[in-house]
Amino acid sequence: MMEPPAYLEAHGLLEGKVVLVTAAAGAGIGLATAKRCAEEGAELVVISDTHERRLGEAAEQLEAATGRRPLAVRCDVTVEADVQQLFDATVAEAGRVDVAVNNAGLGGTANLVDMTDEQWFAVLDVTLTGTFRCTRAALRHMVPRRSGVVVNNASVLGWRAQPGQAHYAAAKAGVMALTRTAAMEGAAAGVRVNAVAPSLAMHPFLSKVMDEQTLGQLVQQEAFGRSAEPWEVATVIVFLASDYSSYMTGEIVSVSSQHP
Repeated sequence: MMEPPAYLEAHGLLEGKVVLVTAAAGAGIGLATAKRCAEEGAELVVISDTHERRLGEAAEQLEAATGRRPLAVRCDVTVEADVQQLFDATVAEAGRVDVAVNNAGLGGTANLVDMTDEQWFAVLDVTLTGTFRCTRAALRHMVPRRSGVVVNNASVLGWRAQPGQAHYAAAKAGVMALTRTAAMEGAAAGVRVNAVAPSLAMHPFLSKVMDEQTLGQLVQQEAFGRSAEPWEVATVIVFLASDYSSYMTGEIVSVSSQHP
C-alpha cells in the first residue's frame, strides 16, 4: 500500500474569488475543498450544510486552519427556498459568486429488488435534483454577469457498475449529463461548468453507507492500493475552479486510480 503524498503548498489559484461550497461540514471532500479554496487565496469562502451544529464546527475548524472565518449558511439542497437563501446570503456578503462547488450528495446501499421508492427518491433528490437546484441558482447569477465557474461532484459510479448502488449511480450519471448540458448553456456567457468524478475518497461518513468488507475490496482495486485523501480530490476541484482550466467546460474529470 502506497502512502499518501505530502499535503501540497498553495499557489494562489483562487486569489480574490468568492467561493461557495455545499455540504462542507464533517470530514469529507466538501470541508477539504473549502479549506483548499481559502488556502488558495479566496476572498471569501461560503460553506453550507444541513446540520447546523456540524456547520458551526466546520467554520471554527476552517478559521483555525486558515486564519479566515468562512460565511456559514445552513442549507438543505432539497429545499428551493434554502438554496435561494444560500446564494442571496453570499451575494449580500460579497456582491457576487465567482465559484460554486456543488458537493452535496446522499449515498446508501440496497439491491434493486429490495430498494424502496423512498430510498430511490431520497438519493436522487439530494444528489441529482439538489445539484440541479444549485447549478440553476449559480447560472441565474453568473450568466448575467458573464463570469463564473461551477464545479459539480459526480462519481466514477456514473460510468461503472457496482452492486447495491443503482440509485447513487443513476444520480451521479445524471449529474454528469446535467454538467455537460449546463456547460453548453453557459458557454456563450463565459460561464464554465465541469465536474469531478472521484472513485474512492476515504472519510468517516463512508462507513455509514457501506460495510467495511466492501470498502476494503474497493481500496484493493485502486492502482495505488489506497483510497484518495479528500484533499487530493479538492485540489482537482480547485484546478477546475481556477483560470488554469480556462478552456475546459462540460468535462468530467476522473479522480481515480481504479481501472476496469
